[in-house]
Amino acid sequence: MNSFKKAPSDLEPVIYVVDDDQAVRDALVELFLSMKMNSQSFESPSDFLARADTTRAGCIVLDVRMPGLNGLDFQNHLDGSGSKMPIIFMTGYGDIPMTVRAMKAGATDFITKPFSDSIMLDAVENAIRLDGERRKAAAVVDEVHRLTGTLTPREREVMHAVAKGLMNKQIAFELGITEMTVKLHRMSVMKKMEARSIADLVRKVEQIRDV
Repeated sequence: MNSFKKAPSDLEPVIYVVDDDQAVRDALVELFLSMKMNSQSFESPSDFLARADTTRAGCIVLDVRMPGLNGLDFQNHLDGSGSKMPIIFMTGYGDIPMTVRAMKAGATDFITKPFSDSIMLDAVENAIRLDGERRKAAAVVDEVHRLTGTLTPREREVMHAVAKGLMNKQIAFELGITEMTVKLHRMSVMKKMEARSIADLVRKVEQIRDV
């Protein structure tokens, strides 16, 4: 039977354990519980897909070799579905090609069974830290997109022209408007984008382009 145990707050990161070996699942859940970490276990990828919330902060501890969809194929499926949760692979049959494939596909760690509690905990702490950093970066980009949505089409044109390093006179010529109008648009763009400086505005424009 799958186990579900959690720390006091559902807002804390969750560690999803996916392994067809119940003894391994139970041992890992107990380990994480002893460290006051949220943890939920699943006996198969299909069980995970049916019950897990991949929008939660946290990570996935995933066995490589399981009946049906194996761990590496499951990793590809999650990536294709847009899931960004960090994955820690564990296996009793690890080899170099498998490790390389997993890491290239975005796994944060690859642990060979049997492993010590400290190795697993270090891997989980690293994965949760990386997930937290990714979420903070994504939140910043989302906010920039929100601010950009408040601009008029003309203000967006001026903003991108400024980001390219054009002077007011050049922007006016390029857009067919007066230099004074460009100045007014620039002031409005700086205010709406909550930019402290031109450098800050350029950085925000680059964040949108990198998405």
